[in-house]
Amino acid sequence: MIGPGLVLLLAGTLTGVALAFVPADWQPWAGFVIALVAVVALVIGFVVPLLTWRTTTYTLTNRRMITRRGIISKAGHDLPLQRISNVSYEQDLLDRILRCGTLVFTTSAEAPLVLSDIPGIEAVHVQVSNLLFANGGPRE
Repeated sequence: MIGPGLVLLLAGTLTGVALAFVPADWQPWAGFVIALVAVVALVIGFVVPLLTWRTTTYTLTNRRMITRRGIISKAGHDLPLQRISNVSYEQDLLDRILRCGTLVFTTSAEAPLVLSDIPGIEAVHVQVSNLLFANGGPRE
């Protein structure tokens, strides 16, 4: 949410600067146009990413990994734990600063399941690996 937060700050700043420099003879229509452009930018750059982030869920049960995402239409993926052959995580510099990361579940049959922006990624990786691969793997 750092990028959308920056969009929010930038849109507010640019709107204020634009309204300050609009000539008086262009009022009130220029103000309406500037406000409309700012609202559209905020919806696209802040509200949609915020709603996408809030409506994305990852659930790990003793049998499967369940993902759900979507604002208006929902998309989901259920991955049985038996099919997972490897679990890894990735962190770039910003992720390390924010203590989050990307968890990657690899299967032998299909594309990997990638879970982004997982808080406490190292601890989650260890717990998931222990759950999946302790005592010969997941049980039915």
